[in-house]
Amino acid sequence: MCDNDHTRNKTLIPGARQNEHVDLVRDSFHDRPAFGAAVSRAILMRVAAGDLPPTARLHRTPRILAFGRQDAASPRFGDAVRASRAVGFEPIVRLAGGRAALYHEGTIALSRAISDPRPAAGTHARFEELAGLIAGALRRLGVDARIGEVPREYCPGAYSVNARGRSKLVGIGQRIVSGGAHLGVVLVVRDSALVREALIPVYDALGLDWDPATAGSVEDELGDADLAAVEDALLGALADAGHELHDAILDPETL
Repeated sequence: MCDNDHTRNKTLIPGARQNEHVDLVRDSFHDRPAFGAAVSRAILMRVAAGDLPPTARLHRTPRILAFGRQDAASPRFGDAVRASRAVGFEPIVRLAGGRAALYHEGTIALSRAISDPRPAAGTHARFEELAGLIAGALRRLGVDARIGEVPREYCPGAYSVNARGRSKLVGIGQRIVSGGAHLGVVLVVRDSALVREALIPVYDALGLDWDPATAGSVEDELGDADLAAVEDALLGALADAGHELHDAILDPETL
């Protein structure tokens, strides 16, 4: 999946400097969902400390129900965890983001970690740039992609990417630590019905109001959607800005 024209030596990762080396990692941990989330945290901490260059991950995941910190603090969190397992999704607490979101075989996960001595100052700029690039990639595929929260969407966020102002396709979360920042993205390519079916009992358990009709996918907009084609569109949109992305594998110390 990484041996295509977009992943060699020319891809932008927002927040990186022009022509800065950025590692691209494609490792997935299908048998260890929580470990995959822990790897993102380890990458962030090592990038922030200067032990790794800016690093991006583009990968696919098993069925994961990714809870936010607000969810984990809820007195109803235990009920939500049980509801997640009952519908076949492994519950984890993710690195960044607000309320519960999910990953499945029809979603793409994209994340990046950068070093920044003043990470809080660039929070909104990083959100805006990454959301704009993702929306641009989806528009190239033919989706009427827009940036902004859809009323009563799941895991609401000002930098969600939606279709036609009606259905959420992409969620973006950000975590900042001393010396660095991490942005995590989930993009629903196919099977939006599965998103709705899984989130309805989980949001009920958490006592959260939302409209299941706001959960959409690229497939809903185009009639057909291929994961590899969407990945290529993302990488192509990023490449246009001219930063250098290099294929990499996770080092033993990070793991």
